Amino acid sequence: MPQRALIEQRPWLLASLIAGISYWFVADSWIPGLYLILWKGAGVGLLGVYAWRHHPVRDAHRIALVMAFGALGDMVLEANFTGGALAFFAGHMVAIALYLRHRRADLNAQDKRTAVALLIGVPALAFGLTGKPEVAFYALALGGMAAAAWSSDFPRMRVGNGAVLFAASDLLIFARMGPMAESTVPHLLVWPLYYFGQFLITVGVIGALRRKGAFAAP
Repeated sequence: MPQRALIEQRPWLLASLIAGISYWFVADSWIPGLYLILWKGAGVGLLGVYAWRHHPVRDAHRIALVMAFGALGDMVLEANFTGGALAFFAGHMVAIALYLRHRRADLNAQDKRTAVALLIGVPALAFGLTGKPEVAFYALALGGMAAAAWSSDFPRMRVGNGAVLFAASDLLIFARMGPMAESTVPHLLVWPLYYFGQFLITVGVIGALRRKGAFAAP
């Protein structure tokens, strides 16, 4: 889509990209904490606004709610790790329900193996990295979300891969709690993997709903 068309027809999506990309550069800056927290929440929060305002159908509103929980989690994490995790957990539950409504009818054996690997592997890795049962419990929802996204009929290159990027981002957070505590890799990759994962999920779901005739493009 040309830049002018993006500005005119998808201003909330453009605003999200600006907020999400720029946050990576200012995360460690001198900006006061409250403003930085709001900046952090704006990237994914604006994805939710994009989905909600322009596409008035229930499934679009469901993915908007997922993004709203994500934005809330982004901000609450800065003050309370458990509270932020609970917000993300709620978002995963909404996402799983949405993806199960759109289950792919023709899953092949490889697709099924991938889904099972995500469902089991994500919480297993989370526990292995942290040794904490509560982290593994959260990661069970994370893995379930990724597995459900992979098994849905939403475009896998966007929604499925976006969910995998999200899971990879969280696994890096867990690694930072354990074996990669001194590494700069999680610091560099957690945010871009997470934000672009959420971006791919949103545009993938909305684009698929449009192609299915759920609403007319604005």
